[in-house]
Amino acid sequence: MLETVGDGSGGDGSVSRRILVVDDEDAIRDVVRTSLEMVAGWQVDVAANGAEAVTLCGADPPDAVLLDVMMPTMDGPTTFARLQEDPRTRSVPVIMLTAKVQRAERRRYEGLGVAGVLAKPFDPLTLADHVAGLLGWRT
Repeated sequence: MLETVGDGSGGDGSVSRRILVVDDEDAIRDVVRTSLEMVAGWQVDVAANGAEAVTLCGADPPDAVLLDVMMPTMDGPTTFARLQEDPRTRSVPVIMLTAKVQRAERRRYEGLGVAGVLAKPFDPLTLADHVAGLLGWRT
């Protein structure tokens, strides 16, 4: 699941992580990718929709998935359910990205069993810290 180069450390003892970002908006995928690569040094793969995410995760599970809630065809909760059905991807932690941050919405997503919920818009400079915090990772 973890893809590393050499000894698997980022030179400072930190572990290299691989994240899949799933969002139907090109701009969001680009900002998240740049933020996580530049700030945390993580490898970031991207998917434009839920079906692509399910295929990519099944072929080579990442360390975590950042998953947009509202996407056409297959939304975030449906994508998460599909990932939970597959033994290869069931243990991959998923963080939902959503513009809907009302308490009821947040509770609904957390009730699905996701690792956490992050609100859009987000600060690209602190995104990696928030992701790491939700996943219990060091940055």
